[in-house]
Amino acid sequence: MAAPGAPDLVARLARGIDRSSPVPLYQQLAEQLRAAIADGTLAPGSRLENEVAVAGRLGLSRPTVRQALQELVDGGLLVRRRGVGTQVVHPHVSRSMALTSLHDDLARSGRVPRTEVLGHASAPAPPELAAALGLAPGAEVVTVRRLRLADGEPLALMTNHIPAATAPTREQLETEGLYEVMRARGVQFRVARQTVGARLATAAEARLLHERPRAALVTMRRTAYDGAGHVVEVGDHVYRASRYAFETTLVDR
Repeated sequence: MAAPGAPDLVARLARGIDRSSPVPLYQQLAEQLRAAIADGTLAPGSRLENEVAVAGRLGLSRPTVRQALQELVDGGLLVRRRGVGTQVVHPHVSRSMALTSLHDDLARSGRVPRTEVLGHASAPAPPELAAALGLAPGAEVVTVRRLRLADGEPLALMTNHIPAATAPTREQLETEGLYEVMRARGVQFRVARQTVGARLATAAEARLLHERPRAALVTMRRTAYDGAGHVVEVGDHVYRASRYAFETTLVDR
């Protein structure tokens, strides 16, 4: 299925098809394929055989197979490319517009987050950064730069500026989320102002994120405040547009 001569997967799919069930055959096949993608049997980048071959192996009609594959294409799990065929796509992280950390969001969604701390330095804040953090010029600020990975794949580059008194250590950030550590240190996050945009990757960013040169990136700048209205951190993050999206709910007023 993933390639000519994948008997284990073909047998698994065939066992999952119940011709006496009231559930349409295309839906049954789609569910079997979805499960194979979820458990890694069909890994990202796997190429499926054409509809005729799949139909022949499973004893289904070509329209049934086509409808099953289209359901997964519509769901963002497969992609059709001219000259390449149908492939399993890399999982896309969809994140709600909430005051949460990427580390915690990934863990909650069943992904395995990992962090590489690229930089952790304390220095007097220049005037512009001091103003953004609501500090006096020259106040000590810790700047942290991290590469966040999901299931071992690079997803985001994150730079955060934090008042030195509440900043986590480098060691803490290698195993825990920024907000989790700061909350443990007594910081109470209440609200944030966030701006989302897009731009092209620099050569260094593309290399770290395993993207092609000048690939599209999602950008996010966030200023977070505590209950007293004090700024507790300013973040500048970039995410791979091929793997990441923000979600929000709109309400008619």
